[in-house]
Amino acid sequence: MPFAKLEFRPGVVRDTTSYTNEGGWFDSDKIRFRSNLPQKIGGWAKYSISSFLGKCRSLFSFLSLVGTQYLGVGTGLKFYIEEGGLFYDITPIRVITAAGDVTFAASNGSSTITVTDLVHGAIENDFVTFSGAATLGGVITADVLNQEYQIVNVATANSYTIQARDAGTSIQSITVDGELVPSLVTANVSDTGNGGASVVGTYQINTGLAVAVTGTGWGAGTWSAGTWGTPTPLTTANTLRIWSQDNFGEDLIFNARDGGIYYWDTSADTLGTDRGTALSDLAGAEAGTPTLAKQVLVSDRDRHIIAVGCDAADSLGTLDPLLIRFSSQESATIWDTQVENSAGDLRVGAGTQIICAIETRRNVLIFTDVSVHSMQYLGPPFTFGIDQLSENTTIAGPLAAKAVDDMVFWMGLEEFYIYTGQVQKLPCTVLTYVFNDFNLEQTEQVTAALNSSFSEIWWFYCSAGSAVQDRYVVYNYESQVWYYGTLSRTAWIDRGKNTYPIAASTDGYLYNHEFGLDDGSTTPPTAIDSYIESSQMDIGDGEKFVFLSRLIPDLTFTDSTDSSASVDMTLKTRNYPGGTYLQTDSSTITKTASAPVQEFTNQVNIRLRGRSFALKVQSSGTGIQWRLGTPRVEIREDGRR
Repeated sequence: MPFAKLEFRPGVVRDTTSYTNEGGWFDSDKIRFRSNLPQKIGGWAKYSISSFLGKCRSLFSFLSLVGTQYLGVGTGLKFYIEEGGLFYDITPIRVITAAGDVTFAASNGSSTITVTDLVHGAIENDFVTFSGAATLGGVITADVLNQEYQIVNVATANSYTIQARDAGTSIQSITVDGELVPSLVTANVSDTGNGGASVVGTYQINTGLAVAVTGTGWGAGTWSAGTWGTPTPLTTANTLRIWSQDNFGEDLIFNARDGGIYYWDTSADTLGTDRGTALSDLAGAEAGTPTLAKQVLVSDRDRHIIAVGCDAADSLGTLDPLLIRFSSQESATIWDTQVENSAGDLRVGAGTQIICAIETRRNVLIFTDVSVHSMQYLGPPFTFGIDQLSENTTIAGPLAAKAVDDMVFWMGLEEFYIYTGQVQKLPCTVLTYVFNDFNLEQTEQVTAALNSSFSEIWWFYCSAGSAVQDRYVVYNYESQVWYYGTLSRTAWIDRGKNTYPIAASTDGYLYNHEFGLDDGSTTPPTAIDSYIESSQMDIGDGEKFVFLSRLIPDLTFTDSTDSSASVDMTLKTRNYPGGTYLQTDSSTITKTASAPVQEFTNQVNIRLRGRSFALKVQSSGTGIQWRLGTPRVEIREDGRR
């Protein structure tokens, strides 16, 4: 009997039928293509045993002048700097009350403490640290009160509640992803005091949402609810918390979208003690320094800080969604436009708001809700100029674009795009598949990621039935092919200063990716279930039945740590393009044949019959790395009975 080579085109195709895609791949999970051949992706392991609070949406790696490596970590609840495996909270302070402005009230048999502060300006899930408090008279001692708390409920503009916990315990130990869990202190009948007249409340900036709320839009939220410095009437956050960050020399500049712009000085600030400082509060900051922005970045070529969608010098505290301002060259504090400096501003002429800005080697791309613009350094006297590149162009959200040298890739609203000097739609073989199972209410969560070791751009997004990122789609820009799968990641930073790519998960941990072969989110690590399945194949035009009798595998297990590593190779048949794959038959000829295949498996005897057949390769064991070559099947025409 003759053997037929099973040679498949690289990439997964879902925008045609399986039958039309004969000779190609039709379904996948946790695989990639390398040299046009499919293989299992690498594993992941915890970057640190420490965890963080909230959903992380921003990671940025930078170095001090003495070589200390830092990682900025922005979440919906906090902003951290990671160093040496520990997360240091540098979330900026919004306000510090005067002594005596805060009082407490406890109820016997309850851990709920009511805090009264006439102008607290807080919202649910905010964080506050108390100091100067005295005992309430019973188990609610001064040490219980004088620590950091997360606000559980905002009852009125003058009061809110917290849950008392043991003295000296970290808030991390009783808070899981923003939710308080048991380990609390219950008040008794003696807790009748109010904490005394010396209580001070130190409030961190308002928190943001982990999941977008329909109808709030990019510009809505706590920060735009009133004038700068006045308390907000809101009791809950109503905009997704997205951070941008960049290094200015060895220092970090960071921004909460639609909120404040902050600075952390590596040489002057101490981790564990000092927090981010508002840019406008830096020593020497001019009166017109911006206080609000949608995004901040530093132009590497010419060393200007750029505030995108910010407030104007003559209207501080009022965010202008189309205004771009830039500092004087090499300065974080000079923003007023003068003849003797290079500070200035530009206005985007299309769209209703700037969604994001992406820096390439030659320019900065500015994305609005309907257009793309190029911002280029011109030098004196204008400093920067801006040109429109495209109109009627969409972008899914502030995190949906990623630059690779002078190229930029991004996900739009039901489209993918590429910029290579001009804006073009990026052909996608899984476009319909992705957007037919896509939560359009959570487009802001779409996160683009670069994995340069494999020439890949990943987009993590929410499937139709999920409010958190649970799926991904990948474009391999070297091979120009697509594939997809399931994985929950909310932020990603490519290798570079770090040995491995680092990603944030919804479980509150960071992970080194392309590290090992297994899922390191558990102890011990568990298997990564990966597979790829072909479209159906037939003989001739599919009018004849085929009989498959032998499979000759072609598979490598290089880098596997399991000496008995194996995958399941499955051949399955069906009689009609629209029919299901047959699973049972009254005859002795089976319709599905699956066999474990090891490195030294020479052949697999099978008995399959049908008009067309498909191949599936799947692994579900630990310590396995596989790569498919060109298997062969023994095949011949068969009769109808």
